[in-house]
Amino acid sequence: MVGDSETEAFWSQFLRHLRERGLTGVRLVVSDSHSGLVKAIRKVMIGASWQRCRVHFVRNVFSVIPKGSAEMVAATIRTLFAQPTAETVRAHLDTVADRRAVSEGQSVLVEAKEDLTAFADFPHQHWKKIQSTNPLERLNREIKRRSDVVQVFPNTAAVSRLATAVLVEFHDEWIVFPRRYRLGETHW
Repeated sequence: MVGDSETEAFWSQFLRHLRERGLTGVRLVVSDSHSGLVKAIRKVMIGASWQRCRVHFVRNVFSVIPKGSAEMVAATIRTLFAQPTAETVRAHLDTVADRRAVSEGQSVLVEAKEDLTAFADFPHQHWKKIQSTNPLERLNREIKRRSDVVQVFPNTAAVSRLATAVLVEFHDEWIVFPRRYRLGETHW
């Protein structure tokens, strides 16, 4: 679908459209914390957990901490995602939030605890793939790169054809050359 904004109404319509097309069994949705998107996920994907993208989260933390502390704080936050169990992930978040190095970002970290650690409720072998939106971001960058070349589309169908062509190309590439990240069905 093509939309001109990221409102809750657009995202709700988009997610309902996916469900109408047969999407079922969604247990986790990973995204940035755009309020319209998060509200739509919670409204339409009933029963699914929401995981806040760790990469986007770290960028959000950077906006509230001194620039000189950024790398140290990022490294400290990354230790959350290296914990071996769900319990240690959540306990470590509390420990990290109490560290002096992240004091300016403490409230952001504590407020995001549930959404930042949702991945930990899933099998450990999937954790690295469900903590961020990096695969989707890569795909979006490629669609944007190709649409920038076209600049003006005659209609919505033309935008959809371009995006579909990029998706088909990525799909074929991922089948022939498996990558670390792979979109598709996973059974847990």
